[in-house]
Amino acid sequence: MTLNDLYDTILARKTADASSSWTAQLLAKGPEKCAEKFGEEAIEAIIEAVKNDKPALTSEAADVLYHLLVMLAARDVPFSDVMDELTRRQSQSGIAEKASR
Repeated sequence: MTLNDLYDTILARKTADASSSWTAQLLAKGPEKCAEKFGEEAIEAIIEAVKNDKPALTSEAADVLYHLLVMLAARDVPFSDVMDELTRRQSQSGIAEKASR
């Protein structure tokens, strides 16, 4: 499964019955809750990285990616826009890109 596939599945859940899936339940709670959940997962990933627990970090990283995509979907940000931004950034150095912000 690619991130594009996962994003498409998440989008399909936006109109699903909230009792039918965790994603539908999370989306039904609104964008703020989706953002909060993404933040929680990011913190958990940071903790596992600091502990150097690779299996736990792998699991938490998957949670972070999933919840990032849910947050994007909740705010109607196409995943393709994020990928386009990454492509745009490839044309310059990271230092130059940071300086341009």
